[in-house]
Order: sequence, then structure tokens, then C-alpha cells
Amino acid sequence: MSLLEAIILGIIQGLTEFIPVSSSGHLVIAEQIMNAGGTESFHLFLQFINLGTLLALLIFYRKKIWEICVDIFKHNNWKLARNVLLTAIPAGLVGLLLSRAIEESNWLSTLVSVSIAMALIGVLMVIVDFLPKLSKVTDGEKLSPWRALTIGIVQILALIPGVSRSGSTILAGRVMGLNSKEAANYSFLASIPIMAAVMLKTFASSNDRAYFMDNLGVMVVGNIAAFVFGMLALTFVIKFLSKDGNLQKFGYYRIGLASMILIILFATM
Repeated sequence: MSLLEAIILGIIQGLTEFIPVSSSGHLVIAEQIMNAGGTESFHLFLQFINLGTLLALLIFYRKKIWEICVDIFKHNNWKLARNVLLTAIPAGLVGLLLSRAIEESNWLSTLVSVSIAMALIGVLMVIVDFLPKLSKVTDGEKLSPWRALTIGIVQILALIPGVSRSGSTILAGRVMGLNSKEAANYSFLASIPIMAAVMLKTFASSNDRAYFMDNLGVMVVGNIAAFVFGMLALTFVIKFLSKDGNLQKFGYYRIGLASMILIILFATM
């Protein structure tokens, strides 16, 4: 992989991991354009550039993470930490058990299936304001355990390329009573344990570590790009949802991109 390709993939990962348009979907599109052909090295690279986006999350939410730690150890308040774990555990467990099968499932990673998933979630983003919602809660700490777990169960769908982890959990958060900004904040906090677990699992493999070291240059460049654009994306999404509070623009983007891909595919058949 060239440095330019590493930068492009890092930018895509950083932007689309937090803007709810599906990082996995965009990376599948990039894979087709780059003619990577589903190679193991390509997928390993994508796993490792999660390090950059994880670092972006940890820095962006450093004050909130510190507050959670203070609440636990000083005030014995576990509510937000409990909710974050309840949301993270379902997708984490299913991902641990089925991630390899999902990666190797060719039909889930086709442009057609990715486009359909992107469009379906896009439609939900457009109509979310008209969906029935539970009573309002101000932030993730105020969620009841079963609401937090429900968001986590919905997050399992994000294992399907094109769905989007942030998109699915923000939508679920809205239905569970959070406004768009707090649903996004909660979604990103709940993604930290999952992303950390993915990185630990990847680095635990001696073969994967060897690949990382053998390709250290592109790994560093790709992760720097993912980190920088991840920080930009986080800042943009939270500011946008603070002012607008509407997911419709992201939904229209998803529907438009999915439609364009399907039209091109069927026109070239």
C-alpha cells in the first residue's frame, strides 16, 4: 500500500467513523475503487487505523472520561459507566464471535448490500422525528439500564457494512429519549470500549503485530490521518447537532450516495 492510499483511507476512516454515514460502507467503496479485492492485508490495515480514531475519541472526551472516573471512585456513582458498558457489551460480544464470519461473508460486503444498508438507515434518519419515542432524558447517565441495553442491541446491526455504528446508536438514542446531540455524545462514549477491545484483539495476534511492524510507515501515516480527521469530524458533528439537532441531512446524503452507486451498478450490468 502506498502512502497516498494510506492517507486517503485514514481520511475516510476518520471522517466517516463519527459522521453517521457509515465508515464500513465508505471503506468498502474505497476497496472497490482501489481494487484491493478483499485482501487480508487491506482488512488488517483498516483494523489498525482504528487506533487513530480511538485516540481521537480519548482526547476529545478526556474531560468526560475523567468525570466518569471521579464519579466512580469519589462519589460511587456508576450510572453512566454502567450504561456505557451495557450499550457496548452486546455488539462487542457478537463482534468477537462473528466478526471473522462477517468479514468473510462476500454477500454482506458487496456494493449492492452496502448501498441497501446505507439507504435503509438513511430513510430512518429522515423520518426519525416522526417515530414514536420514550419519555425524554437529558443525557446518557439518566438512561435506565434497559434503555442503555436496547441501544446496545441495536448497535449489533452496525456489524453489517453500510449500517454505521454511530448512525445506529444515535438513532436508537433518539428513540430512547435523548436529543440528537446527547445521543451522539453517548454513542461516541459507548464506542470507546468496543474500539479498545478491537485494538487489543488485533495487537494480541503475533501475525497481526508482525504486519503492523512490517508496514510501520503506512500505519503511522494512516493513523495520523484518521486521528486528525476524526477530531475534525467529532467537532463538526457535535457542533452541528447542537445547532440543528436534525439527522435528515445525513440521511439524505446516505440515500443519495446509495442511489448513485446502485444506478451505476445496474447501468454497467
